Amino acid sequence: MEEIGFLGLGIMGKAMSMNLLRHGFKVTVWNRTLSRCDELVEHGASVAETPAAVVKKCKYTIAMLSDPSAALSVVFDKDGVLEQICSGKGYIDMSTVDADTSLKISEAITSKGGSFLEAPVSGSKKPAEDGQLVILAAGVKALYEEALPAFGVMGKKPFFLGHVGNGAKTKLVVNMIMGSMMTAFSEVLVLADRSGLNPHTFLDVLDLCGIANPMFRMKGPTMIQGSYSPAFPLKHQQKDMRLALALGDEKGISMPVAAAANEAFKKAISMGLGDLDFSAVHEAVKVPEH
Repeated sequence: MEEIGFLGLGIMGKAMSMNLLRHGFKVTVWNRTLSRCDELVEHGASVAETPAAVVKKCKYTIAMLSDPSAALSVVFDKDGVLEQICSGKGYIDMSTVDADTSLKISEAITSKGGSFLEAPVSGSKKPAEDGQLVILAAGVKALYEEALPAFGVMGKKPFFLGHVGNGAKTKLVVNMIMGSMMTAFSEVLVLADRSGLNPHTFLDVLDLCGIANPMFRMKGPTMIQGSYSPAFPLKHQQKDMRLALALGDEKGISMPVAAAANEAFKKAISMGLGDLDFSAVHEAVKVPEH
């Protein structure tokens, strides 16, 4: 079996690479803080000192990084992906970035003869651990087909969406509605509570209505408890709202609901909640405006 490279072992990358190892894939990992690799080594991973070293060793390399600047630096910086990418090697960026960032990376990889796929995912910590991510791929079809066995382990359904940029845009639109819904959900939980309704009964009612959904079902009980262990950090949700709003600006679309949700996430960050789960926007909604 070909060795797969994996760059970035945050909440998502660690769970995804662990799944690959569990299913018998050979994996070489890299992370900016190398100690993050230790647990994966215990499960059979190899470690490389630099992104370039990972790419040199592997037929294709997957990256799962926190934001556009991290995605770009791993490719373009010294000892980065570009130093070793060449004909016959593939690079799959599964980070959530804007389409421009994805295109910039794609052009650089292609100019060296490599093949590129963007493949952001919908799903947070638990779906990553359970191999239940939705994979939104776009770019070189042959690389997509080559990566299908790995995608099958990491996700429940891969989509091939055509040319580079379409995966990034699909992911931003999904996360935009998620952030807007989470903000509205936070408002309604606070309103129900302050109106003297039993919050748990309220969640049961909501779960039987047309608006019932897995996110409310999963996050509601922990939000009522004020528990926000990060499955998807709030600062990353705000970054995605910002990128989606920029896409709306570019297309000349009025998006007042998403803009209001973005303000709630910005307020939560200013309250020091950026590293908590994105559902902690609930705490920002609870605080009255002065």
